[in-house]
Amino acid sequence: MKTILSKKEPEKRLLVHMRNTGGRNKYGRITVRHRGGGTRSMYRFVDFGQEYAGVKGKVSALEYDPNRNAFIALVQYENGKKGYVLAAETMKEGSEILCDERAEVASGNRMRLQYIPVGTQVFNIELIPNQGGKIVRGAGTAAIIGAHESGFAQLTLPSTEVRRVSDQCFATVGMVSNPGHKYVVLGKAGRRRLKGWRPSVRGTAMNPHDHPHGGGEGKTGRGMTHPKTPWGKPALGVKTRGRKWTDKLIVSRRKKKKK
Repeated sequence: MKTILSKKEPEKRLLVHMRNTGGRNKYGRITVRHRGGGTRSMYRFVDFGQEYAGVKGKVSALEYDPNRNAFIALVQYENGKKGYVLAAETMKEGSEILCDERAEVASGNRMRLQYIPVGTQVFNIELIPNQGGKIVRGAGTAAIIGAHESGFAQLTLPSTEVRRVSDQCFATVGMVSNPGHKYVVLGKAGRRRLKGWRPSVRGTAMNPHDHPHGGGEGKTGRGMTHPKTPWGKPALGVKTRGRKWTDKLIVSRRKKKKK
């Protein structure tokens, strides 16, 4: 199903100016390489939590958001207020949604995991109750509820990782909009520059004092048994995940893709 975006200006009360850092910290030093430039954009205040719990709403517009790869929906609530939420794939203008402790299991509705049946697709999932959705928010993604046991819901995430999440956490039923995003080809360097990305240079093309992979003649390789980052830290086959408190809730790790 192709999502048809509304031809309207964004809601001004839900916008705020963003200042581009260009990858620099407060001292002006580059801490994130290859960032800078890009087109100016306004930040949209998107409700990832339950700000309007218990209040029915109707989708008045589907809009593009320059700050994420999914579409967002402008919702007009019965109490007269408006707000942005992540748009589900089946959403369209006029769709009615509800966020409540327990609601109808329909695409776009948000409720606690304990009331969502096994086998249902969900997104914008909380990790801690009432702290707002943290995972499964990218375009075209969805997690599947595999089981309910001992106060936890077992979820299969888009990465194939299986983890447990408290049944008291909220999640939105359905799949995130814009699943065709993964097929988009930028086509030229200019489009990437407009997104705020600057050119990057291969480490092997640099001089030895600029990068651990530098030096040599022509297109020689990295020239070392144990590759390092530009800051001298190991870079190949090293686990990057720290000691996360959520590790204890992981049932099975993600599966590696076959080449």
